[in-house]
Amino acid sequence: MNKKLSTLLFLILFGIVGINAQDKQVTEGKDYSYLYKNLPIPLERPQLPVIPERYVKLTDYGAVSDGITLCTEAFKKAIDDLSSTGGGHLIIEDGIWLTGPVMLKSNIDINLRRNAIVKMTPDKSKHRNTTNKTSKLVIPAFYAKNAHDISITGLGAIDGSGAYWRPVKRSKVSATEWKQYTQMGGIISADGNIWYPYNLKNAPSLTNSPEEEANARADLIRVEHCERVLFQDITVQNSPRFHVHPCYCKDVSVLGVIVRCPWNAQNGDAIDLSNCNRCLVTECTIDAGDDGICLKSGTGKTGVNAGPCKDVLVEDNTVIHAHGGFVIGSDASGGVQNVVVRNNRFMGTDTGLRFKTSYGRGGATSNIFISNIVMTDIKEQAIVFEAAYANKQVGKADEVAGATDYAPDFKDIHIEHITCRGCKTGILAKGDEGLIHDIDIKNSVIFYIKKATDIQTTCKLDVSNVTFKTFEMEMW
Repeated sequence: MNKKLSTLLFLILFGIVGINAQDKQVTEGKDYSYLYKNLPIPLERPQLPVIPERYVKLTDYGAVSDGITLCTEAFKKAIDDLSSTGGGHLIIEDGIWLTGPVMLKSNIDINLRRNAIVKMTPDKSKHRNTTNKTSKLVIPAFYAKNAHDISITGLGAIDGSGAYWRPVKRSKVSATEWKQYTQMGGIISADGNIWYPYNLKNAPSLTNSPEEEANARADLIRVEHCERVLFQDITVQNSPRFHVHPCYCKDVSVLGVIVRCPWNAQNGDAIDLSNCNRCLVTECTIDAGDDGICLKSGTGKTGVNAGPCKDVLVEDNTVIHAHGGFVIGSDASGGVQNVVVRNNRFMGTDTGLRFKTSYGRGGATSNIFISNIVMTDIKEQAIVFEAAYANKQVGKADEVAGATDYAPDFKDIHIEHITCRGCKTGILAKGDEGLIHDIDIKNSVIFYIKKATDIQTTCKLDVSNVTFKTFEMEMW
């Protein structure tokens, strides 16, 4: 073999090895077993997905990263191809990849390179549900049901184009922002208080009314009845509704994920775990328009049948804005059990630790241990228990259910080593007799602005060795 040919073969082989090594390096996971040491209660650890060592690129299936060409069919072909051979890794290279919904399948990892942005098309017709996997009119951007060993990893981003879907309250935006929304087209409510993204200039509607259109919104990432699910290092932003939403899943890991959307994004929850077992949420950064990290367990009989949200560890996360930094509720009928929340920081959230539900959607909590939380500039309460939480929907009056069999039952919650610098009220608890009880809060420091505590006599909280401080003179 001559020298020129041997050099060419070497370069080809080196290039192939280099690509594969890079692919593997990006998808390797960090060992988080150290988090499960010295827990106040034993928790079952989530198992990580097992993905075959097979790699393809989205461009292999005709995708173009120009932000103009629709890549939905390329995603489908790539995932189907990987699935037919037992699974593997779909590499999304740098660029802007415009797409409609992507259906995830077992044994497949979607890996986003650092400068890759998957942008959901604002053409709502491309999001219409044409499958029988869900009864919803609109399908989530990334969706899986009854799958196993699935992941979305890498340092790239997924953008949900949420402005084309979310209604906007006039009171929550500036005059300049309001003008920007109305220039998109849409409908303003009769009282002038709400803008609906209905009949937009560049995005025809799917329904017959602005209210229906608002209710048709889907989550950005939603997986149902799945096992061994991993979301790692990705940026998820600007969802029409919730951002990362596993439901009825087992073995869920959310690691180092960044979630961001406008502070006033309607229903812009960041990470919601609904009726999930064996979950880890760690090293995530959240700047969201609704709840930050939230545990739910369904409403009424449906929630009870689905079982509790159980064995959850939430550690080393940062929440910059949200309605609550860590939240249980409002749907809690299935119960929430065996939860450890520690070493998290909340900076500028509306509330810090928030427990909320109401009659008709309540359930029992047990073995909830929260510790070493630092908070600054909390708008309302550092710690709040609400047993008559109102279900607020855009354009409708607040709805609070009457007494039913599914009553709130916040109990067996243990909170300690909380440090809060700045909140309106330190601790608030409101609810009927027997709904909030057997809760202890201790060894903490709270600097408040208005009230140290606002606890109804019907609520049984043991507050001990908690230092409450405020300004020596009234400043607010």
